[in-house]
Amino acid sequence: MRRIGAASALTTSVLLLAACAGMGDAECRSANWYDVGWRDARFKLQSQDSLYVQQCGRHGVKIDLASYEKGYREGRWEFPDRTPL
Repeated sequence: MRRIGAASALTTSVLLLAACAGMGDAECRSANWYDVGWRDARFKLQSQDSLYVQQCGRHGVKIDLASYEKGYREGRWEFPDRTPL
């Protein structure tokens, strides 16, 4: 049972680190910004638009903020936060 807990913790750590990894040149240029926004909302992240602007700006890429925001809004609508206040 202890092995399962350790494996689960390791998997969670790897996923969190992967999510924190920055976007490189190729990812910035090929990103579907609607999908990126939807995914961020789906995983209950705060809007990451300013982070993407900064990361992709380093590579000379301007993100499609309108598409990102639309995906984020629609992702939040589809997966609302059901945490009681």
